[in-house]
Amino acid sequence: MMAGDPMLSLRVSEIKDPAALFERYSTEEIRRVERKVRGEIEQKKEELRQMVGERYRDLIDAADTIGEMRQCSESVVESIQDMQRFCHTLKQGRTSAGGSRQEHQNQRQWQEKFYTMASQIKLLLEIPERIWSAMEASQYLQATQLYLLCCHLHSLLQLEAATGGLYSPVLARFPILVRQVATTGHFRSTILLDSRALLRGRAVSDQAIAEALVSTMLLEDSSPRQALADFLLARKASIHQLLNQPQHGAGIKAQVCSLVELLVTTLFQAYAVFYMPPEGGARPGEGALSCGILFSTLENVTSCTPTGKGRKVLQEEWSTGSWFRYLPPSITEFQPTLRTLAQPIQTEQLRDTLQQWINTCKQDICHGVATLLVYVKSLKGLAAIRDAVWDLLSTDSISQHWGNVCQQLLGRPLVVWEDFLQQLFLHRLETITKEETEAIAMSSVQLLTSAVRDLEGQTLQSSSGSNPVSSRGAQFEVDVASFLWSESPGDLLSDAAWVSVAKRGQQQRSGLAMKTQALTPCVQNFCSSLDAKLKARLDDLQHYLPSQNTGSDSIPATASSSRLPDSPSAFNRYTDSPEVEGALREGCVACVRHILASIRSELDSAPTRLGSVLFMARLCQSVGELCPSLKHCILGRQGTGEAMVKGTPRQGKKLGKSKAAPEVSPAQAKWAGLKEELLGCSMEAYRIWSSALAKGLVETFSASLLAESAGAVLTTATSWEDLEIQEESESGNSVTSKIRLPVQPSWFVQSLLFQLCVEVNKVGGHALPRLTLQELLQSCVLQVLHHYDILTEQRQDTEGALPITQNRALQLLFDLRYLNTTLSSRLEDGKTSRSQQDPRFHKICDWLESFIDPFDLDVFTPPLNVNLNRLSQRTSVLLGLLTGSEKQFSPRSSTVNSQEPYNILPLASSQIRFGLLPLSMSNARKPKSSSRGSDVSQNLRF
Repeated sequence: MMAGDPMLSLRVSEIKDPAALFERYSTEEIRRVERKVRGEIEQKKEELRQMVGERYRDLIDAADTIGEMRQCSESVVESIQDMQRFCHTLKQGRTSAGGSRQEHQNQRQWQEKFYTMASQIKLLLEIPERIWSAMEASQYLQATQLYLLCCHLHSLLQLEAATGGLYSPVLARFPILVRQVATTGHFRSTILLDSRALLRGRAVSDQAIAEALVSTMLLEDSSPRQALADFLLARKASIHQLLNQPQHGAGIKAQVCSLVELLVTTLFQAYAVFYMPPEGGARPGEGALSCGILFSTLENVTSCTPTGKGRKVLQEEWSTGSWFRYLPPSITEFQPTLRTLAQPIQTEQLRDTLQQWINTCKQDICHGVATLLVYVKSLKGLAAIRDAVWDLLSTDSISQHWGNVCQQLLGRPLVVWEDFLQQLFLHRLETITKEETEAIAMSSVQLLTSAVRDLEGQTLQSSSGSNPVSSRGAQFEVDVASFLWSESPGDLLSDAAWVSVAKRGQQQRSGLAMKTQALTPCVQNFCSSLDAKLKARLDDLQHYLPSQNTGSDSIPATASSSRLPDSPSAFNRYTDSPEVEGALREGCVACVRHILASIRSELDSAPTRLGSVLFMARLCQSVGELCPSLKHCILGRQGTGEAMVKGTPRQGKKLGKSKAAPEVSPAQAKWAGLKEELLGCSMEAYRIWSSALAKGLVETFSASLLAESAGAVLTTATSWEDLEIQEESESGNSVTSKIRLPVQPSWFVQSLLFQLCVEVNKVGGHALPRLTLQELLQSCVLQVLHHYDILTEQRQDTEGALPITQNRALQLLFDLRYLNTTLSSRLEDGKTSRSQQDPRFHKICDWLESFIDPFDLDVFTPPLNVNLNRLSQRTSVLLGLLTGSEKQFSPRSSTVNSQEPYNILPLASSQIRFGLLPLSMSNARKPKSSSRGSDVSQNLRF
């Protein structure tokens, strides 16, 4: 209701006619209007009281000021009236007769002195402004001359005031002359500070440097040697300023280039400013750099001879004023002077001083640049800085005269890159390479450790039957056959139909190529990761090395493209290329050895985890091939050179000379040694696997061999063959008799060989090293003979044991000879002889033959040998990885009857692509009869 009351919105100023209020509103509303009006009246009264109280003091002050103004105006009026009276008195007292001639002359002299004094005062008052203008224009020599002129003027005024008391009233009337010294006193320090600040600049002309040094000499009355010291100190301070400026202000490349530019500019300006050619020497020819600017400038400023080239302090613009003619000659012809004669600096002193300054700055620059290079994290960045320095020093303005300037000043050439920066860059490059290769080693070890742990965990999950998908990687490591015979999208490359293998790069390898070498995905992933990291390091290194298609000091395509090809080069950027490649080589070797140490520690801690052991064995075996960047990092540019040499293999044959032993470079020797270390670690891992495999298989074999019960013996027995033999009796008649001989080994022997062949095939036996297979078979042979020795000892020491019958002895003898024939086929390159066999084999054979009747043994031996040979030939393909392709059985002789109830698979004599597949031999091998080939194909069975 209060918000809608019209009386509250009614203003007092709107009330024009009170009668209208009584017509529009009720009595109660009229009373509210009255209360509102009375309240506003009281509020205005209160505001008026406060305003009067606050402004009362201001009112009193204004009244006092008005009174003072009235008094001042009255005083001015009185003074004007006094002046009028005084002038009137002068007019009345003036005489018509002039003074005497002497008085007129005195008055004229007094007037000239007055004008001279006035012109000096005017000049003195204008000089400070001119000094500030000269300093703003960086003309410090002109400012110094004006300052010295000002000091000269002040001394003249003080001197005149001291000797002639006549001018004391003038000095008293112009107190500004006394204060002028205080006003101009700070000019000296300001000019010195600004002149020394100018000496620190890099983009300052030689003339400006000389004028700043002359200013310092005039103000401090110093010698040229002191000026040289000031100049070098200023440049040293400028070097410190560049080294200590914040990193975010400018890039490292800009700072290093600025340092080099400052160093070079300092020597150029030292030559231009301080160097004077020896007397009687050859003068610089046309186009040569100017020199001795300091002494020529100093002569122009201080020369007082009429014919000299002295530069007056007061320029022509000063002479335009009417007061200029009243200045005395000592001011108009003023020129600064030095107390001592400025002698040129001797060549030996200049050389020693500059050499000492260079040695001092070298320490500061080396320390500062080394600190700056810490922020450069790549070789590309280092190469960019080096190329920028090369571009700077190779400019025509520097390279054309640098050698002559250094020879004149220092008496020797000065190569900025080699003397100051090269070792710093090389040390930083070695540090970056070491850090990066150590990081690669650490990440590779972590990847190796995680892969081994994953393989162990997946093996446990696979053995427990859980998570078959995740255990696929472990399955491929333990059972490579499952990986070889599985299909994947990457088995064939997309361009396999029209690009031959010979034209492919080493990086473009198909999945089938990996499978032929039994390189599992875990090995491929590790090697590809390591190769990618090394490839990144190698690519980064290429920025620091010359491009392969140019010379030793080539110019990259991105740098100095505008320079002429015949322009002189400041320095050879690539003289340290061998050290650069050596740093990467050492880092990569240390990286690989660190990985090998980790692998060896894993092998020592996990000899029973065959999946991890096989993974590490394959890894060490294939790193050299699957990581081509590792070879390139170690061999450097020699890899390309070797490829070019290998591309012309017939060159030596054309010369008709004997083949000389090739020279092995240190890089090649290091690469060969590293491959030997990798191969040794791989063989060590394979040896762990082969020992564990042989031990596990032979333990099962020994349990059946050393069985004590007749039932166990019969369980492992196989069928025998009945043979009819013709014998001659004592009467000379032919007697036919039947004998039974074993034609198959015992089941545990067959199981041993089959399981051994299966295990070898599971790990990719075709890709196993030859030595590993030989060691595996030799280990099996030795352990089998060991268990046969145990059997002989048990029979000799144990009473009541199951006797060895003649039939069992025949079977054991057949088993032993078959095992020895099969497992010894790969030993000694497939050639076995009685002298190379283990003597225990003959001892055990003699022991088993002792259980056979000698007469029967003579009868059994020929057919037993035939059965053994036939069995070996039948199982040669089935046990191909154990017997090896190097032991091919000779074809049956012509005496063998083609009607025998067995046949063997003849193997091809020529080199075939798939050596383990049962391919029939070609017709060229059997030209004598075609019926034998048909018999072989019809009667093929095992």
